[in-house]
Amino acid sequence: MADVGTFVSERLGHRPTDPKLFERALTHGSAGRDSYERLEFLGDRVLGLVIARWLFERFPDEPEGKMSRRYNALVARETCAEVGRDWGVPKLVKLGKQAREDGAQLSDNVVGDVVEALLGAVLLDGGLEAAERLVRASWAGYLNDQKKAPQHPKSLLQEVAAARGLKPPVYELLGQFGRHHAPTFRVKVSVGGAGETEAEGASKQEAETAAAAALLEKIC
Repeated sequence: MADVGTFVSERLGHRPTDPKLFERALTHGSAGRDSYERLEFLGDRVLGLVIARWLFERFPDEPEGKMSRRYNALVARETCAEVGRDWGVPKLVKLGKQAREDGAQLSDNVVGDVVEALLGAVLLDGGLEAAERLVRASWAGYLNDQKKAPQHPKSLLQEVAAARGLKPPVYELLGQFGRHHAPTFRVKVSVGGAGETEAEGASKQEAETAAAAALLEKIC
């Protein structure tokens, strides 16, 4: 693994006092028992708190519903994975041989999990202010690009169906395949009288979202 201290200092802007904490944050369960899972649990909560507070400050006149849509987009697994790729996480994450051969280092789930684990490590190593600085620096572009509160594809598809007098969308899990550390789910969504599409994702929710987005493109 590349020098973790240099990575944390140069890419995360934090000077670590406990490099082993960050080594753990970069270690997948396939590489040993001392993995990032507990740190991920902590970092997920840190990210949620910082983003919620940031939105509350940034949009003082927005109702809760719109802030929730912004929040969901910013903390989504896909956004975390994009941040992680910008940090250079895929080439640093420590994986077992089979997991690396399966390409787990490219998975949104793995990269996103590592990002949250790194946030947890920064919290423990430098405190909440350090973690908040990192989140605001790394997520600023995503927040600034939100000209208006984004609408989740599943919610929008349901609204489109209702507006056209159609039945609500129906989602069907067609299958799950791949190894347990990097599964792929295939889902079909159908709206009676409008059509159906299928899509894949690293989680059932991700696959449903992709299928909804694809059907919206098809019918709108």
